[in-house]
Amino acid sequence: MTSLPDAELMQALPYARRYARALAGSQAAGDAMVAGALRAGLPELPGRLALYAGVTRLAGTEAPPGRLSALERQLLLLTSLEELEVGEAARVVGIEEAEAQRLLEQARQNLRQATATDVLIIEDEPVIAMDLRMLVQRCGHRVVGVASSETEAVRLANERPTGLILADVNLGRGGDGINAVRRIMQSVKVPVIFVTAYPERLLTAEEVEPAFIMSKPFDPLTLAISTYQAVTAGHMPID
Repeated sequence: MTSLPDAELMQALPYARRYARALAGSQAAGDAMVAGALRAGLPELPGRLALYAGVTRLAGTEAPPGRLSALERQLLLLTSLEELEVGEAARVVGIEEAEAQRLLEQARQNLRQATATDVLIIEDEPVIAMDLRMLVQRCGHRVVGVASSETEAVRLANERPTGLILADVNLGRGGDGINAVRRIMQSVKVPVIFVTAYPERLLTAEEVEPAFIMSKPFDPLTLAISTYQAVTAGHMPID
């Protein structure tokens, strides 16, 4: 077992919490996994890899219903959401790099065959909203609407059947993405992914926070695994 220096631990914690929440599907369950990993002692790995490995060990081999195994989900999240190299991700989950590469290729193939859902996009920047629409559609999902403000988001969510919400946190003059989601959740219960250029601001453990957070800029694979995980985890966005 290893013990990280306090400064290194504090720097790694927000990202370990993001990973744990994505695995577990909620803030409470994810944060409990991180706390449990710290109590149990971390494996002998450098920096934040030790925290990722501790969380992965607690997550175990069970996965929600879907096309991906627990190990495939873990590897995809580590390499896409957390941006680890394949070799680093392999060390975290405790397998050889060649096996990790094989499983990642298999997982990406399975992602393309995953069940599609109806997505509401909440984004005030027209160019980013257009990019998100194209990426969502390339992932096999259907876009039911694009809202640029809190008011429009609430209206669209109540008017159109929605299986997933993809929401920017900062809507400029149009309000706040988290507030929009809280208002929507009063009448509609669907999983949500929050998109932000500053994920660490949503991972402070100082207040109620979202379960699924995706950093800007993002690529199609990151979006694909994030949407898949949010939909199949079956949890609400804010505990």
